[in-house]
Amino acid sequence: MNIALLGLLGIVIGMLTILMGGGGGGIYLGILTGVVGLKTASAASTSLVTSLPPLMIGAWSYYRQKKIDVKIGNQMLITAIPSVIVGALVSGDIPAMIYKWLIGLILLALGFNMLFKKASKVKKTPQNDRLKANLCGVLAGLMVGVAGMSGGNVITAGLFLLGLKAFDATATSTYVLVFMSAVGMLFHIAGGSVDWQAGIPLMVGATVGALIAPRLAAYLMKTQFEYYMKPIIGVVLVLLGAKSLM
Repeated sequence: MNIALLGLLGIVIGMLTILMGGGGGGIYLGILTGVVGLKTASAASTSLVTSLPPLMIGAWSYYRQKKIDVKIGNQMLITAIPSVIVGALVSGDIPAMIYKWLIGLILLALGFNMLFKKASKVKKTPQNDRLKANLCGVLAGLMVGVAGMSGGNVITAGLFLLGLKAFDATATSTYVLVFMSAVGMLFHIAGGSVDWQAGIPLMVGATVGALIAPRLAAYLMKTQFEYYMKPIIGVVLVLLGAKSLM
């Protein structure tokens, strides 16, 4: 594929995924497998390598804006990181169909939960929401470890359940995904090859997009966009779940 086109796609992906609190792993995988034509193992490795630098830039920008809740982010990492490692170790032994259906059903459940759950008047996070948030961490970790996806939307959903609002959740998600993607990248590089010819243009473009996203987020915070963030994430989760079941 044309290098300039890959760079342009990278800018759009990097901007949108950092803005929405995701690493864009699923989008990268779709481009690398469906458009570039890479094999699954190579696409998974290339996806994680490509998404890590933009995530680091996005997280640093959000940190400077004081939008990252490190304490809550670390709560997600407690379940996410071990799941990344386990997922990477057992990825070769999981039947693809079982994995797709399991991920699809959980994504659907989480998505509908976000769409229809009424806002709680209690400031303290309910225990069942903490359990759901931990489940999000486990699921996102498996998505990174098994398939090389980012799991960003799932992490953002978990952060919503832990009480964070809109852009605080998306900002903290980038912090969580930096560590998850770094661990997943190490395992996937060891087990597969990185296609640098496709990865570098996407990485450069996504890095530019990541520099734009936090500044755009600061502007959007002043608008009504914040109120639509949670249902948008819910719809994305439902769509991803439905796609996984097809």
